[in-house]
Amino acid sequence: MDLSYLEGKAPREIAESLKKRGIASFTPPQELALKNGLLEGRNIIVAAPTASGKTLIAEIAAINAILSKGTKAVYVAPMRALVSEKFEEFKKSYPYIKSAISIGDLDSNDPWLAEFELIFMSTEKFDSLIRHGINWLDSIGCIVFDEVHTIGDASRGPTLELLITKLKDTIRAQIIALSATIGNAEEIAKWLSAKLVKSDYRPVPLKKGVVNGKTVVYFSGGKSVKDVLASEEALPELMIVDDTLGMGKQALVFYATKRNAEAGATRISAFVNSRLREEEKKRLADLSENVLNVLQRPTEQCRKLAALVAKGVAFHHAGLLNEQRWLIEDAFKKGLIKVICSTTTLALGVNTPAHTVLVKDTSRYSNGFGSERLGINEVLQLFGRAGRPGYDTEGRALLIAKNNENAKELAERYMEAEPEPIDSGLGMAPVMRMHVLAFIAEDFLNSEEELEAFMLKTFYGYQYGNSRHIREVVREVLQSLEEWDFIEIERGELRATRIGKRVSELYIDPLSARWIIEALGRKQDLLGMLYMLANTLEMRPYVRATEEAESMYVHYRHMNKAIEQDYEESELGYYDPVGAFSTALMLYDWINETKEDELIRKYATTPGALYSKLTIADWISYSASELARLLRTSTREITDVRVRIKYGIKEELLDLVRLQQIGRVRARMLYMNGIKSVAEVKENREKVEKILGKEVAQKVFEQFV
Repeated sequence: MDLSYLEGKAPREIAESLKKRGIASFTPPQELALKNGLLEGRNIIVAAPTASGKTLIAEIAAINAILSKGTKAVYVAPMRALVSEKFEEFKKSYPYIKSAISIGDLDSNDPWLAEFELIFMSTEKFDSLIRHGINWLDSIGCIVFDEVHTIGDASRGPTLELLITKLKDTIRAQIIALSATIGNAEEIAKWLSAKLVKSDYRPVPLKKGVVNGKTVVYFSGGKSVKDVLASEEALPELMIVDDTLGMGKQALVFYATKRNAEAGATRISAFVNSRLREEEKKRLADLSENVLNVLQRPTEQCRKLAALVAKGVAFHHAGLLNEQRWLIEDAFKKGLIKVICSTTTLALGVNTPAHTVLVKDTSRYSNGFGSERLGINEVLQLFGRAGRPGYDTEGRALLIAKNNENAKELAERYMEAEPEPIDSGLGMAPVMRMHVLAFIAEDFLNSEEELEAFMLKTFYGYQYGNSRHIREVVREVLQSLEEWDFIEIERGELRATRIGKRVSELYIDPLSARWIIEALGRKQDLLGMLYMLANTLEMRPYVRATEEAESMYVHYRHMNKAIEQDYEESELGYYDPVGAFSTALMLYDWINETKEDELIRKYATTPGALYSKLTIADWISYSASELARLLRTSTREITDVRVRIKYGIKEELLDLVRLQQIGRVRARMLYMNGIKSVAEVKENREKVEKILGKEVAQKVFEQFV
């Protein structure tokens, strides 16, 4: 089907944009979507391999809704990086459409978004906006849900499922749901009242195989074909990297753990470095410098990563800082970095153009369950990173076998496997708390009967239809919310209290809010206040409990009533107060200016995990100050603590960090040289220039104009 199909059916701007990008015809999934009512506003679920053209289906629906119907379109994805990538793609293709991206502050209704036609958001941000009562919900004509299979994810799934249920129940908007790995697409299509577009089409053929020694067995259509790797290398990773670089291509190697990914990158780096051209080495040296200096004071991990990047290899996992991830992904897209050794952080969505994907580890350690095999959907998602249009004419996805028997097992489990069905993660009271409170606070659902009826409309309700279980869960949640004074129940009518509504807007778990409120009612020292922040559900997983934390916790708990709380296992499942206390100690060390490297070693964490914890602690401290304000409790101490967490500083530097360009390192430099306040900065320009350098000092003094 060529673009002429759109004539008279869709705005001419769509065909014009496609032609400019060199697209002359539609792929089979795109053709199926068009024939199944895409332009007529039908709900569509697309289950098709990576790179089969799913995003273009969403694009046509969204732009059609904007230009033909005069409505808004919203693009929702589970990861911020994916949201950002899609925003840039659409903005480039349709520069005249007013596009916006919103993935940040969860305590705002972002009124400025009302002026935009095409809005890109994370799942949580969209959910948060609805809680804040946005007034443009009814003007949405199309909603795209990318990576819809994350409904089955234990952490992200419930929010996505309830968001979809709420939207399809309250507004008349076309829903486009996209996924590459979904085994029960028919079931989800029926739940969404959607037409199913299911296809195995892939524009770049993918060869899937198992490596056993130097032999690769490729599988397709029930047949197998053997090939032999010509490399002289002994290690399977190096053989495959050698073979890939020999074709002038790039590789992604997936590992089960951060440590394995870093070790793999180290093994591969010397080999890749020997294959680089001098011009590439110069560009990589510049990139390495940027990766190294993301922080004012580089950590050991920063130094390790930068050294590998200089050799054309990088590791990629949740322990990286966000800016380092962006630098690495961009350099890989440009062909500068040849191999990335990654955990599953690169599995979802973001376009990383590798010819070869090697899944090195098919088992991983699961805390409390020992070793477990990767699920079929997860492996298929990793395979989907291989062979992207515009980069390759074919892709290659490989597993490594330990022996002949293992090769047979891997082939049977993964090579010809169909995606597994996904199941709803709803049905448990802890998962429901936050959302039930939101429904009541929004005046969306105001009785137990309405809540039960709504839950039956969810995917969970569609799959199981167990109204008795739903009723029990709803009652359990309502009982807790009423006991905590977040809702009132009068003659069967549910109303959120003033504080309950604020808890919902703050986007924190009601149980966390309950603990914070209890702690705010007690006299606390600094460590007790940090424990209040750390001992929340949002701060999980906690850092490793150190020996110091274990010994201090017993003593401190008896000395300080601020951390004595009673917890029921039913509320929490497994509860780890020492882990929370250890996390509080890490925050305490941070605001006492302990260096990042020392914190990382002491608490067995990573730069990325450390800064992620600090970001969450910032949000929890903000939430605590908001709750304190409602409770008419002083907010000064918690506000000071929030600033100290943001900058990692002792109390004496609070005044200096009010200036832009002044963080923990520069503030300490100024203080140690006798400049201890903003007023003293203003009076000592020459001295400040000597301490900070003229360029930075210039930016500092511009703030006094």
